[in-house]
Amino acid sequence: MSFLYLVALVTSLVGIGLLDFRHKLAFFGGAILRSAAIIAVSVVFFLIWDVVGIATGVFFRGSGPWMTGVLLGPELPLEELFFLLVLTYSTLVSYLWAKKALEARRSA
Repeated sequence: MSFLYLVALVTSLVGIGLLDFRHKLAFFGGAILRSAAIIAVSVVFFLIWDVVGIATGVFFRGSGPWMTGVLLGPELPLEELFFLLVLTYSTLVSYLWAKKALEARRSA
């Protein structure tokens, strides 16, 4: 059992959170409930996607020495939840960062 991948994902979440804090984009931009709702809906969508993929035999859990081995369901590792959080939070922050940059450029 290794927590290396999980630690990397949590570290990524912290890094994204620091970018969010520094540039006041999502949670730190005053849109706490909206940001939480966007991330929650996105993660649930992708978890359903994963479950359908697992049920149809398209997705399966890879094994590796860097994973915890903790499963949330058949073929659904704990790390997948954190990966989906990184994916959705980074997408939200990237979108808001680009939007803010374009708005600043237009007003200059």
